Amino acid sequence: MLNTLSGRFLILTTVFVMLAEVLIFVPSIARFRQDYLKDRLERAQIASLALLADDMLDGALEQELLANAGVYNVVLRRDEMRQLVLSSPIPRPIAGTFDLRDAGALILIRDAMARLIDPENEIIRVIGAPVRDAGLLIEVTIETAPLRETMIDYGVRILLLSAVISVLTAVLLFVAVRIVLVKPIKGVIGYMQRYAAAPEDARGIITPKAGVIELREAEEALQKLQIELTHALKQRERLAQLGGAVAKISHDLRNILTSAQLFTDRIEMSEDPLVRRLAPKLVNSITRAVSLCEGTLAFGRAEEPAPTFGRVCLHEIVDDVAEGENLVSSDVEVEIVNSVPLPTMIRCDKEQIFRVIMNLVRNARQAITATGQSGRITISMREEDEAWWIRVADTGPGLPKKARDNLFTPFQGGARKGGSGLGLAIAAELIKGHGGQLRLGATGAEGTVFEICLPKGDGTV
Repeated sequence: MLNTLSGRFLILTTVFVMLAEVLIFVPSIARFRQDYLKDRLERAQIASLALLADDMLDGALEQELLANAGVYNVVLRRDEMRQLVLSSPIPRPIAGTFDLRDAGALILIRDAMARLIDPENEIIRVIGAPVRDAGLLIEVTIETAPLRETMIDYGVRILLLSAVISVLTAVLLFVAVRIVLVKPIKGVIGYMQRYAAAPEDARGIITPKAGVIELREAEEALQKLQIELTHALKQRERLAQLGGAVAKISHDLRNILTSAQLFTDRIEMSEDPLVRRLAPKLVNSITRAVSLCEGTLAFGRAEEPAPTFGRVCLHEIVDDVAEGENLVSSDVEVEIVNSVPLPTMIRCDKEQIFRVIMNLVRNARQAITATGQSGRITISMREEDEAWWIRVADTGPGLPKKARDNLFTPFQGGARKGGSGLGLAIAAELIKGHGGQLRLGATGAEGTVFEICLPKGDGTV
């Protein structure tokens, strides 16, 4: 109970209400003391008026008037003359004088608290203004014990009333918090638990309906998160299914390509010069296709093969890519320019870097072809102290906003209609395996630039 939101709110409410009542109690008890003393002054004034009306009052009646007024003696000042109107023996010396005519709030509170704390019965002199201006002042002498007793009695009643009010207020606030806050929060928690148990069930997605603005904002944020997560889980499931299908296809395709490799030896024995010139390219293409199928099988197992590093000539890799892309027939002329200087040796996995550059060049060629105008793709490189930078620039139309926002996300980063967006995602993963980075350098109406950073070191310090 105490560890719940409503329980702690109940305790805090009770404490704060009691604190507020205590702050009210202090000036209240001071006001009560002032009224008590003024009442004694008024009674004394009435008693003195009776004596003034008849100077022949005997002593017994005078003592009765003083007893009814609750004072020992009464002094009136009328017409600048101070007159002892009623008097009786004072049992003890006067301990203090209190003038109510000019006393401020802080002085009254101080005197009241001092009287509550001090249990000794003292004789005090009290000075005040007569009622209805019947003189300049009235002065009485009284005991403090009756005053303190009535103050304590009043204070106890105030504290008991405060306790009742605080408990009642706390209970009402407790019920209100349970209805307004705790119940909606438990509803949100219930939606979260149901969604966690079955995220594929759309009934677990919360429907915002809270009246409190903050709770409604929380419900709307949770709804958005649940919808996005459900979409991501469905996409992940589809990717898993697609991965299984691709793995099966790649397995069979690898077997077919392996059989095709057996026929390449006989093709190389042909006397036709054109066949003899193209046969090595065919062999390399089939070998790369087999390697790609094996890599796809590994990707289907959520494992991209680790790169096998070696010193390779980047210029030759770019030439292989260019020759393979130039064999593609097209009505649009796309020039592929190899600006990598010779001899340029870099440390990388030859086949994986070939795949990366091939993906970038093929994407660029397809973008240029889609415009129906001729264009150019330039592959260049610069060397720094810590890394090699490979640059693939084209004169295409640039990437659309959707492609830029999901550039390296599978099935979302495609820049052309019907594209899957897998090429850039795979390329980025391969470069990441080299400890490098594939990034978009620039894109716009003048073309698109991709940059590949390959670190020179092996990652050891």
